[in-house]
Amino acid sequence: MFGLAVLVVMGLYLLISIVAVRAAVIHARKQGRRAWVWGLVTAVVMYNLVFWDWLPTVATHQYYCATEAGFWTYKTVDQWKQENPGVMETLPAPGAAGSPTKHEEFDDRHGRTDTYLLNERFSWVVIQQDISSLLPIIRTEHQIKDTRKNEVLARYIDFGSGNSVKNPIGPPGPLKFWLHSSDCDGGDANYGKFLLFKRLFEVTK
Repeated sequence: MFGLAVLVVMGLYLLISIVAVRAAVIHARKQGRRAWVWGLVTAVVMYNLVFWDWLPTVATHQYYCATEAGFWTYKTVDQWKQENPGVMETLPAPGAAGSPTKHEEFDDRHGRTDTYLLNERFSWVVIQQDISSLLPIIRTEHQIKDTRKNEVLARYIDFGSGNSVKNPIGPPGPLKFWLHSSDCDGGDANYGKFLLFKRLFEVTK
């Protein structure tokens, strides 16, 4: 139902834009001015009233995806076991997934950090932050940490667009559906690698 309403609104806006361009062309001809210039300027104005942030959002999202997104392993479970002999076998099995054990907000609520304890030694940390107050792009970072040493063992970074951390249900939100991108190209595969890594530290050996 919402999708149909959006299509109706977009159709009405397109109709209004066409009428505005025609009116500008007619007015320009009456005034002896260049009709195509007036028509073009009006079309650009009508476009930018709604779509001004489309190209900047897409370009910025692709830039961050190309330069920062990915999955990195800094220490494997076998390497960790070698450095901490006998410890893994003593860790209790993880409990049922639930709410984060720690929630923090920062940057005037444009960022948040949620920490989930996997067991008494390892934690899963999720950090989300708006990269800009102007463009709706969210940077998301997942970490597996050795909480005792405060050491990051693996990291997954991705970027989504079309919403914000501070106001997730506000505009642009679903109103500007053309801005929405849940992740970078290859983001699902990288997240899958991260989840596989996380499970290694959830299972007692």
